Parts: sequence; structure tokens; C-alpha cells
Amino acid sequence: MITTLNKIRSNKPCTDGWARLLSNLGKAKADDEPLHIREVLDSNGIGDALWCLRAVDSHAREMRLFAVWCARRVQHSTPDPRNMAALDAAERYANGLATDADFVTAREVAWAVTRAAAWDAAWDAAWDAALVTAKDAAQAAVNAARAAAWDAAQASADAAQAAVNAAQAAVNAARAAAWDAALVTAKDAAQAAVNAAREAAWDAAWDAARDAQTDELRRVLDCIDAGVDPYPIR
Repeated sequence: MITTLNKIRSNKPCTDGWARLLSNLGKAKADDEPLHIREVLDSNGIGDALWCLRAVDSHAREMRLFAVWCARRVQHSTPDPRNMAALDAAERYANGLATDADFVTAREVAWAVTRAAAWDAAWDAAWDAALVTAKDAAQAAVNAARAAAWDAAQASADAAQAAVNAAQAAVNAARAAAWDAALVTAKDAAQAAVNAAREAAWDAAWDAARDAQTDELRRVLDCIDAGVDPYPIR
């Protein structure tokens, strides 16, 4: 897959990515020298390499089938049969076996199903972590409040019955206040855990996906350079 710096520039790349590419290529400005997408991949990584595919004038089929391959990596995350149907339709379209209307429908369904599946998976993982954290935080707060209340009551145990009654009332009040505080603390801890777990799950999934996409793109580029079809019709 070949492009040029001028073609990439015409698509208005981001400032940081463009500067990094020029620097790594040892150039000060754009030109029309052939530039292999592998060079972009080596310089800037998978994100910028995929973005620069819009500046490649050929190999539309391979690009579409690469996108289908990426989507199939996460098709197991949802049991919705529309997910598989959408990917099958996109693959047929890339191979000239489906209409434009089929392709548009497949694209819309694939986006909707994939987004829903990714959100559900991330939320489930985050909620499981949040429940554990919230339970631990609440129990710790209750234990601390009970200990503090008991110490206060014990200090006045040798006082008159009135003092004992007053201490018991103080214990009850302290326990009620502590429980209220525990609920607030648990709620805050649960939300923090949800946010942290969601971010961690997303980061891990994203890193794994990017690594797999990098390996697959390199394979596709190697096949094209060797004149071999990376996605033969089965």
C-alpha cells in the first residue's frame, strides 16, 4: 500500500502526528515520493497508519476485509445474530457479492451492535469490582464506628445508671451517624471503583486490540508486497 506525504497532508492530519512522521522520515516538508504505509506504521503506530489509509488510492478490498477482520475479533462479545449477519454482509460486499444497500445496512448495524456490546462488557466488569469495593468500604466504616462508640461507652461504664443510659444513647446515635457516613463513603467508593474498573478494562481491551491490529496489518502489507491475496475467498 503506497501513498505520499502530499496525499496525507491533503487529508489534514493532526499536527502532532504529522510532525512525528516528518521527523522520523528525516524530512522538513511534504513531497510526492512514494511512501509505504509500513513506514507510517513503524513511525507513528497503528492509529496513524490506519488513518493514513484514506490517502491510499488502491486496495479498497483489502482495507474493507481488514476492517471486517478487526470486527470479528470482538464478535463473541455479543450474542446478537445481527452482529454476525452484518460482518458477513460487509465481507460479501468487499468481495463484490453484495449491493451498496447491503453494505450501508451492514455498516450501520455493525456500529450499533459493537458499541452496545463494548459498553455492556465494560459495565459488567466495572460493576463487579464496585460491589466488592463498596462492601469492604461499608464494613470498614461500620467496624470503625462500632469501635469508637464502644470505647466511649466503656470509659463511662463505672458511672451511675443514668450515665450508662446516656452512654447507650450516645452509642446508638454514633452508630446511626456512622452508618449514614458509611453509606456516603460506600457510594463514593463504589463510583470511584466503577470509574477505575471501566477505564482499566477499556485500556486493556484497547491495547490488546491495537497489538492484534498491528500484527494483522503487517501481514496484509507483506501479502500485498508479495502479490498474495491476504483474504482469499473461501
